[in-house]
Amino acid sequence: MRTFSLLAIALLSTLTASSPVNPFPSLQKRCTNSADDRSCWGDYDISTNYYDESPDTGVVREYWWEIVNTTAAPDGIERIILSVNGSVPGPTIIADWGDTVVVHVTNKLENNGTGIHFHGIRQNYTNQNDGVPSVTQCPIAPGESYTYTWKATQYGSSWYHSHYYVQAWDGVAGGIQINGPATADYDEDLGVLFLSDWMHETADQEVILAELHGPPTLNGGLINGTNQYNDTTTGTVTGTRFETTFVTGTRYRIRLVSGAADSHFRFSIDNHTLEVISADFVPIVPYVTDYVDISMGQRYDVIVTANNTVDNYWMRATIVQACSENDSPDNVLGIVRYNSTSTADPTSTAWSDALAVGITCADEDVSKLVPYVAIDAAEDPTNTTDFTVALYQSGGIGLWEMGAKSFVNQWDYPSLMQIAQGNNTWGISQNVYAYPEANKWAYMVIQTSNQQPHPMHMHGHDFFILGQADGTFDAATADLTYTNPPRRDVVMLPGDGYVVIAFYTDNPGVWLMHCHIAWHTTEGLAIQILERESEIPALIDSSTINTTCASWDNYASEDDIVQTDSGI
Repeated sequence: MRTFSLLAIALLSTLTASSPVNPFPSLQKRCTNSADDRSCWGDYDISTNYYDESPDTGVVREYWWEIVNTTAAPDGIERIILSVNGSVPGPTIIADWGDTVVVHVTNKLENNGTGIHFHGIRQNYTNQNDGVPSVTQCPIAPGESYTYTWKATQYGSSWYHSHYYVQAWDGVAGGIQINGPATADYDEDLGVLFLSDWMHETADQEVILAELHGPPTLNGGLINGTNQYNDTTTGTVTGTRFETTFVTGTRYRIRLVSGAADSHFRFSIDNHTLEVISADFVPIVPYVTDYVDISMGQRYDVIVTANNTVDNYWMRATIVQACSENDSPDNVLGIVRYNSTSTADPTSTAWSDALAVGITCADEDVSKLVPYVAIDAAEDPTNTTDFTVALYQSGGIGLWEMGAKSFVNQWDYPSLMQIAQGNNTWGISQNVYAYPEANKWAYMVIQTSNQQPHPMHMHGHDFFILGQADGTFDAATADLTYTNPPRRDVVMLPGDGYVVIAFYTDNPGVWLMHCHIAWHTTEGLAIQILERESEIPALIDSSTINTTCASWDNYASEDDIVQTDSGI
């Protein structure tokens, strides 16, 4: 057995993001991650089953955030925003596979609660750090702080965002980059490329319109928090484009993240193909394409080789109009320059199939999303729940339901507090579905007859996509795949169609599953998955829950705060 001195142990345990150098270079790893072999990762590699094992680096990546009111003009039009440390998007979390991430959040908003969800992070046995007000905590009251701690057991690309009302789409969001092995080689990592739609009104104003009149028409979109806006009524062009520089022959990794409220993007770079290596947090067998379809909450890692004529090229995040409306769907553009001194706009033309004309809002073809680490789903769907997604009117307001009811949970009485108190009386609008047994397969058939597609996101898990199609699900005729099906944490439910998913009950907690369209979340399109309830109380820090809720109750009472949405 290898032993270390107390000094060595102390040094290893105090490594942080600011001190990445190995203090013991003589302790060599099995392989080195490099441009010539991205499959390696120290004593692990791309073949490691990351659900069962991962590194434990002892490194802590620590962040201090303030959620603040401010103004900004991402596309040249100034408006009120809410932000993390004053920027949109907020600072990117950067960590290595096996690191521990600690995020200290202080709410300095004038009159809002908040809470930060780390999208796609499994929170394996750390359910209380999932950051969902009304589910895993009370909102953080103004002037109060909350610390989230979780381990990076996965690697890849994602984002964090507020899960309080529609606050995320007023700016409380940012990227997550977890370094690890990859299924193809590249030279440089360009980091997170954050795609978002944008509005010149605040998100809470837009959601009121959505409830009364249906989805609002948004004004445009942003790439990494910037873009130009063309006011067609005045002819005025404001703002600046995102730009990046390519060096001929270099292979670049780009981490595409969609933080959109209500827009499906078709991403491409003129005259350059994309090698797709990851879908959400799941490494896949690489495939080459002209474009990728990326919906709300989804992520794709791609490699782009700078193998074209030295020139300027458009980077396009075209908004597909089939499922949402936008004033500037073709104007979400960035610029790739081979000559960094150039200032000219590109004259390149789009790939013919990247223009998003006359297409529907659909996922990438599931046959392409082949997980590199092959895992089969059990072929015995005895524990199956059917869910119908539907829109209805209540008091003149449009609400969505999934399963029994339109979801409503209370900010001041989160589900984890209810579990800690031993209260098993779940109201019908809490939409709780219990999975009490450990390490069992569970199956969901999610169906809608509405024409609206829905990006469905599950917390706490990567799920297995067994089937996805238009029309009505029929168990006798449906083409389901159990052999290494795609795994991810956001899947598109087709309009007037269905999706069949499976997950394995290996993570005790109360997990939200919901549509990631901003308006639909606040309008109740969600359920709670109560997984292995008997094990949850031992994982709860009741003191932190009670303190956070007491502060929230005091603030809500003094400021007469009334919850008007689903609570998530």
